[in-house]
Amino acid sequence: MNATRTLATTRRVLRQLGHDRRTVALILGVPLVMIMLLYWVFDGDKRTFDSIGASLLGIFPLITMFLVTSIATLRERTSGTLERLLAMPLGKGDLILGYALAFGALAVVQAALATGLAVWFLDLGFAGSPWLLLVVALLDALLGTALGLFVSAFAASEFQAVQFLPAVIFPQLLLCGLFAPRDSMQPVLEAISDVLPMSYAVDAMNEVLASDQVTGAFLRDIAVVGGSAALVLALGAVTLRRRTA
Repeated sequence: MNATRTLATTRRVLRQLGHDRRTVALILGVPLVMIMLLYWVFDGDKRTFDSIGASLLGIFPLITMFLVTSIATLRERTSGTLERLLAMPLGKGDLILGYALAFGALAVVQAALATGLAVWFLDLGFAGSPWLLLVVALLDALLGTALGLFVSAFAASEFQAVQFLPAVIFPQLLLCGLFAPRDSMQPVLEAISDVLPMSYAVDAMNEVLASDQVTGAFLRDIAVVGGSAALVLALGAVTLRRRTA
């Protein structure tokens, strides 16, 4: 990989996103709206909002970044942009990392806005530091970006890219421990949840919710989420195709 080419790709993607205000609004605004709706749903029951809000603070950015990244990358391929770029001295790793950095920059803003809204405006209750919430939310958004880049290689149309949402994200959402403790699930479901990165994202948020210390479990959880994002990005570089057949 070449740093100059990677950064050039990042700048190009950011310029394109800057001209697509609806996509930027989707990335930055939807998680905020969802958190506000959740707050109003549990209006008058702050304990429930505190217990669920921290977990969803990481899940909403992951889902949004997955959806936007998968469609945006697929659009680049179907329009022939990827084919033209890869005909130049630009490696697949440079391309994938450039996209990851561009969407990752938006993920930083998205995670900061969502965390700030939940902590300072909606008074989300938790024992740990708000900076730890921000770290987990950011890693979740980056994981969503990596998953979106990866699955875009297997979609032939934007409709198919959207179809990957229930296939890739919904099982993780159901098994991550948000609706029921993972250790209370059937053994086979618990075993599946143990290999899903969203489970560790929720566990990390719960650690911040319950403890005012940086625990070993928290460090393990964020390491799994970050490592999963790096692994999926590497797989995305391997499976990237120049164009859609």
